[in-house]
Parts: sequence; structure tokens; C-alpha cells
Amino acid sequence: MARALHIQASPRGAESFSSRVAEGFLQAYLRSHPGAKVEKLDVFGDELPVFEAPAAEAKYSLLAGEKPTGHAARAWKRVIAVVDQLKAADLVLIPAPMWNFAIPYPLKQWVDVIVQPALTFSYSPEEGYKGLITGKLAVLILARGGDYSPGSGYEAHDMQQPYLEFILGFIGFTDIRTITVQPTLQAGPEIGRQKLDQAIAEATELAGRL
Repeated sequence: MARALHIQASPRGAESFSSRVAEGFLQAYLRSHPGAKVEKLDVFGDELPVFEAPAAEAKYSLLAGEKPTGHAARAWKRVIAVVDQLKAADLVLIPAPMWNFAIPYPLKQWVDVIVQPALTFSYSPEEGYKGLITGKLAVLILARGGDYSPGSGYEAHDMQQPYLEFILGFIGFTDIRTITVQPTLQAGPEIGRQKLDQAIAEATELAGRL
């Protein structure tokens, strides 16, 4: 049975462009994968571990070859639970808006929780960095108020798509599909609606052939 992890990274509900495209993707995905299980993590509404002193202590204990204890051990168990949720999925769907040219802070918090040595990547002098999350597919649905596509003159401002694609690749993803919906605001509401419809059609087509 296929398992999908839906990382909801917009607080705007049904008003969110990225969420609406993701909904179209999931409807088509479930039609083509009857019985698939979809687990949703809302990074704005669900409680994520906060990577504070106990978690940092656990991380550096492990790097030193020691076993975390007390508060550090309990904090690390919460980190492992989030990583295990990721590992259990065959497909990871991340719809996200662009905030300040990058990603919303709760999504960055999720990234900071899951990117951990020995859990999602390894390092050795011989091999360098090696991602440990392999054999999975990631689908990014990225909404932007403006146009940051190549040739727009603003592509260098885009720290949303390059960052997410890089960090997923760093932990082992080799199959990453990205759908952008842009501009959602700057060219007016009619163009925004057209771009939304185009992105939903693209997402539906992609989901149907996965």
C-alpha cells in the first residue's frame, strides 16, 4: 500500500494557492492509487519538536559517541518520531508559499528537526556526505506572489525552490518534482486564477502517472 506524507506549510487554508493545487494532486493520486494512505502534518497547527538545548545536547552526545540521558534523551525521541514519519512515506508532498523569498518558518523548523546525522544523512572522510532517505519521491508545490521564473529578472531572489530541492537532495531524495504557481498576486487576480488552474492541471496530470 502506497503511503504519502502531506506536509501542509500554509496557514491560509482554502485561500492558499499551494494548498489548492495540493488538494488537486491528492485527489488524482488517490484515484490512481486506490487504498493509498495519506498522513498529514500541518506545520502551523501540529506540534513539532523545538530544537532547543536538550535536543542539541542529545545531538552532540551522539556525535561524540555517547548516549543521551534525561531531558536530552526525551527530546531526541521526539526528533526520531518526526524522522520515522518521513521514513514511513513513499511520497512526500510539500505545498508551500514563498515567504520573504524563502519558506515559512514552521517548515524550516521541520527541516531543522529532520536533517540529523545518522538519521537522515551520514558523513565520512572517504565518502563525504551521504543521504540516507532513499527510494522516495518528493513533490513540491510552490506558490509565489510574483514571477521568479528564469528570464523574469528576479530568479536570483528565489531562495524557496533551490533550498527545498537542495535539502531534500542532501538527505537522499533523487526524484523531486516541482510545480510552481506564479504570479499569484502581482499580475492581478485574473492572471492569478489562470496560473492556479494551470498548476492544478499540471499537478493532476503528474499524480495520474506516478
